[in-house]
Amino acid sequence: MHRLFGPYRSVFAIQGSRALFVVALLARIPGTAKGMLLTLHVVLDQQRGYGAAGVVGMALTLGFAIGSPIAGRMVDRHGLRPVLLVTGLAEALYWATAPSLPYPALVAATFAGGVVSVPVFPVIRQAVAAHVPGELRRQAFALDSMIVELAYMVGPAVAVVAVTGLHTATPSMFATAAMTLASMAGLWPLGRILTAGRAADLGAEPGSAESGPAGRKGKTARLPRGTWLNPTLVLVLAMCTAANLTLAGTEVSVVASLRQHGETQWAGLTIIAWCCASLVGGFWHGSTARPRRLPVLMLLLGLGTIPVGLVGGLGWQWTALALIPAGFVCAPTIASTAEALTAAVPASARGQAMGLQAAALTLGGSLGAPLAGSLIDSFSPVWGFAVTGVIGTVLAALALGHERWAATRAGRVLPGLIPAQLPPASDAPEARPRMSAKS
Repeated sequence: MHRLFGPYRSVFAIQGSRALFVVALLARIPGTAKGMLLTLHVVLDQQRGYGAAGVVGMALTLGFAIGSPIAGRMVDRHGLRPVLLVTGLAEALYWATAPSLPYPALVAATFAGGVVSVPVFPVIRQAVAAHVPGELRRQAFALDSMIVELAYMVGPAVAVVAVTGLHTATPSMFATAAMTLASMAGLWPLGRILTAGRAADLGAEPGSAESGPAGRKGKTARLPRGTWLNPTLVLVLAMCTAANLTLAGTEVSVVASLRQHGETQWAGLTIIAWCCASLVGGFWHGSTARPRRLPVLMLLLGLGTIPVGLVGGLGWQWTALALIPAGFVCAPTIASTAEALTAAVPASARGQAMGLQAAALTLGGSLGAPLAGSLIDSFSPVWGFAVTGVIGTVLAALALGHERWAATRAGRVLPGLIPAQLPPASDAPEARPRMSAKS
């Protein structure tokens, strides 16, 4: 048992880590409920169909995908706190006014609200990377991925209970405005963590100076984007997109498969079993001494998803069991993408990298559900599982091929695609502890 929990004890032994992960959970729950809340508002309060609700959800997703990299760049340039102040007030204003907007204005405002939304997910991952020394980042990112699973299990369910109990989404939308301000307040202390971590990392980078006072921009030598935005990073971002595309497609396909066989009432329990397998996998990823590389995890996720639809006719229990292999590598895959990005970029660009990861994950989720849905409508749920799984498999195979080619060409493995126990290319020596976040 000590071997299983020992690595996590080391993470929690770092001063401030427990508070960081509590904030990581509480600040994320409102964000996971936003899509469900807007769907119920459009359907119940505005008496429109699910297609209209999907347009609003797409506007939110598109806005978030555009805004996340911008917010990450602003954090790198100006520090966290000014970004939190602007985005927190702007997003709270959106949620406070959205219930009174007519549908066309709601779509436009939702897009704008997505662009200026508080960058909770990338900021927390950035803080984990800055707060935890390199040799413990795999465990820290595994913890963070498990926290994301828990947030997605809680947030949408709370939104459904609150809205259906009150028969309107308006009070919940006002509550979301208040929780946005609370999230801003909870994330505010992370500005000091990011500044301390950036100063420590930049101190080890040639030609760089330490950051200034907590929460403010320091005078740092920033590397040109072309020096770190390379094929390795693009492949990692592509695997982020493919991973979430596969997960979103799987979720839709599970519901469709069970509905096809008259077992819709078991969809929730089946998805919970899938999430539990992901939690177990995340725990394993952080505790094992021999973690799998990101392309291998992505390959297992894709291959494990492809055959799930074949057992749909045998009962929901078999579908739940068939989801376990792919579910087991869900959290490790997402954790490894954050770990790989942290290793592949300099500290001065970490905010942009985490923003790009959030955008890639958002893009994958927004593509996976409609892709699987169209395949299900045209053919059957079997194809929803198969095609989304094949996409993940192909991206993983490309990454493995690129890794082998680069290793042959340079005589070494690319740092962005290897396990995190090796020293990140742009970080300070790992023996020196420092303070920071986890797609």
